[in-house]
Amino acid sequence: MSIATELERHYAKDEDFMLRRAYFGGAPVALAGFKTMIDFPQSLTMLRQQLHDGGSSEGELLRMLAGIGRKLENGRLDELTAELRNARLLVVHEPSETVFSLFPITQPLHRSVSEPLTENPILNPSGAFNEDMDLNLGMLRMRINSDNFHFSTHSFGRTYKSRVTLAYLEGEIHPTLLRKLTDRLTSRTAQASLDIGNLQDLIKLLGLSKSGFVTRFRTCETPANAVRALRNGRAVIFIECLPYAIVVPSLASDFIMSEEDRNYPFAIAMVLRCYRVFGLLLMILLPALYVSLVSVNPDVLRFELAHSIAKSRLEVPYPAFVETLVMMVILELLMEALIRLPASIGPAITMVGGIVLGQAAVAAKLVSNLLIIVLAAGTISGATAVGFQNVLTFRMFKYVTLVLSALYGVLGTMAGLVLVCAYLACEKTLDIPYLQLNKPEGE
Repeated sequence: MSIATELERHYAKDEDFMLRRAYFGGAPVALAGFKTMIDFPQSLTMLRQQLHDGGSSEGELLRMLAGIGRKLENGRLDELTAELRNARLLVVHEPSETVFSLFPITQPLHRSVSEPLTENPILNPSGAFNEDMDLNLGMLRMRINSDNFHFSTHSFGRTYKSRVTLAYLEGEIHPTLLRKLTDRLTSRTAQASLDIGNLQDLIKLLGLSKSGFVTRFRTCETPANAVRALRNGRAVIFIECLPYAIVVPSLASDFIMSEEDRNYPFAIAMVLRCYRVFGLLLMILLPALYVSLVSVNPDVLRFELAHSIAKSRLEVPYPAFVETLVMMVILELLMEALIRLPASIGPAITMVGGIVLGQAAVAAKLVSNLLIIVLAAGTISGATAVGFQNVLTFRMFKYVTLVLSALYGVLGTMAGLVLVCAYLACEKTLDIPYLQLNKPEGE
């Protein structure tokens, strides 16, 4: 059975598979590919132009095909199908059953460079990564004019093949970190058994714990943040069809330091970072302090303030802990709805919903006015952190301090803060402490 016939039978159920026969130099050839991925008319025209002056001898035709493409020595069916799935055009020289893999003119399947959706670059280039891995690597290569910038691509998949690319700056990244990442990415067992399509798959590949609240990676949409991570000794991983870069490992400094800070004077940059630290502390401590000062330790307040708070809660029918917990959950639901709803109606619905719920809850004497102020201030303060994933981490920690404050008052609030700090100090990613502020070098 000829190779062309074998391909036709293998893809008999695929309507987008196309096999055309033509003559080049007097020899019959078969062109195979997916019309959903390849522009066949333009690719055929390009191929005719390249082979126009190739003469009529069979040997010269084979030499020209080898020059503009890659000869597949084995010609096995699995090798041919892998090339077709990667949007290659197969040229089968039927007299000799020789197969060549060519780069054709592809269909416009990838979107162009656009602005980031989850980041707000200030005084920085606004171009963002997209689903095209080669384009993403090219954007990094354009910004890092150095021979020390290297990347390696690995293929994973049991049911479908996907590419994972590791990028790093030699001389900046610690050799131990690079060796650990390379060993895991080049594992034959992992390459044959794991389908890499999201961050949880990557966590499994790297052998990291999936039970912690701390993010093991930091995702970034803009090349500027990825370049900063590379210069700081991190590694950047790209997964095929994911429109962002994955920075490994994630450190505590990612909460407060941003690439945009380098565009301000040093003093202003330090003030902005202090604001971010203060905002994160407010998000964790404000609800807990409200519960502890209202229900457990009201004696630490001045009489006028304690009287005003007690008056606002006079008709609230349940304890401050229940009141705070219910409103915090409602706020979480509102923020989740803001993310999931379409951009055209999401902000309007969540804004109106938040105002209506807040006003109705206060008017019905279900919550106090002060609690609305406290939760609004805490939510706004948490938004000062750099990176959406980092905010998610601290949103979980505020429930720890809230529960301890309801039990032990102000002492419980401080104990919760110490517990959170101790937890962060114990976290490691690839043996690199989470609270390490300088270049990740491990222990």
